[in-house]
Amino acid sequence: MSSLGKLRAIEDDELELMRSWRNAPAVRANMYTRHEISQAEHLSWWKQTSGCDDQKYFMYECNGIGHGIVGITSIDVLNANCSWAFYASTDAPKGVGSRMEYLALEYVFGQMGLHKLYCEVLAFNEAVIKLHQKFGFRVEGVFHQHHSIDGKYVDIYRLGLLAPEWSSIRNNLYAKLSETQTGR
Repeated sequence: MSSLGKLRAIEDDELELMRSWRNAPAVRANMYTRHEISQAEHLSWWKQTSGCDDQKYFMYECNGIGHGIVGITSIDVLNANCSWAFYASTDAPKGVGSRMEYLALEYVFGQMGLHKLYCEVLAFNEAVIKLHQKFGFRVEGVFHQHHSIDGKYVDIYRLGLLAPEWSSIRNNLYAKLSETQTGR
């Protein structure tokens, strides 16, 4: 997996970098929480989050450089499912989103041994919906006019992927990502 990079623990000295990526206008535009997050708010969130058993956050790193954040949330061990989200730095190289997604799926289904992974995406974020579908996610439902952004209600897409579905496509996706990474 090293050719795709790795997910690793977020160091305390990276919290400001994480916040700067999260506050980038292009990232905020696709999040439920769209205001600029203050340092105090971010540190308070991190203190609460890092003490929770049902959430894990990772730095995505490739060639020693951090390029994004992967969050695994709402971990339900009893029902073997969880939610996830990710965002990349504004200067991340092309293909980082795909590599982060692959590694997140490997972690959830391989290391955690969960049965289902799901996520929610704002309807206008069509690129991320298509990316998830490329990785086997299926649209499970649409929450119509579910979230208000700037006084306008937008739809939310709920997508899900099961462990057996991932297992059936993971090797082909790895081969494609490896080809892209090495430029073959």
